[in-house]
Amino acid sequence: MLLLLAEDEAAMAEAVTAYLQYNQFQVDWVDNGIDALHQAQTGAYDALILDIMMPGLDGISVLKKLRAEDNPVPILLLTAKGEIRDKVEGFEAGADDYLPKPFALEELVVRVKALLRRGKVLHAAKLQVENLMLDKEACTLQVGQETCPLSRREYQLMEYLMRSPGLYFSADTLLDRVWGMDVEAEQGTVWVHISYLRKKLEKLGARVEIRSKRGIGYALEKKP
Repeated sequence: MLLLLAEDEAAMAEAVTAYLQYNQFQVDWVDNGIDALHQAQTGAYDALILDIMMPGLDGISVLKKLRAEDNPVPILLLTAKGEIRDKVEGFEAGADDYLPKPFALEELVVRVKALLRRGKVLHAAKLQVENLMLDKEACTLQVGQETCPLSRREYQLMEYLMRSPGLYFSADTLLDRVWGMDVEAEQGTVWVHISYLRKKLEKLGARVEIRSKRGIGYALEKKP
């Protein structure tokens, strides 16, 4: 699971990141609201952890902008503020949970896991880009009435690309996000799976394709 942590206190961020990673989460960290908004808009995150008091943009502003864009990613707010009015403002802006500082790291992990469970229930069982549909339950790609089964890695890779169409990811990023701790995986592994997926997209007649740019990476884009 990939999390985005937005926290401007470096010591706090390092402690939270280390503990989340110890609990098998992948974590990207930013220290201001502007970067948090950009990362949330362009990355495929399973949940966000936003501090309210940040430079650039505060956490509430980031939250409001994401919800205005219909971004459904689960969001947990962190703040030193504990007043009822701050909690109300956060929930009215679209927050899913709220944890005031100081907090126990164990509680943070429990809340994040609960957030992710609720997020899975709320997420649609199917993901669609143009005429291509990814069925999460059946682990298949579908165009119209035609379906094609996917291996577990193909599914994970396809889901990652479909969640951010048009955005290019390097082979190293895809290795980190999809293969994670599999130390035997290498860049050639990504290329092989991309090749398999391209053939399946072509066979299905999808109006999208996986394009590559030398030195940049891969992206799912609409066919010209």
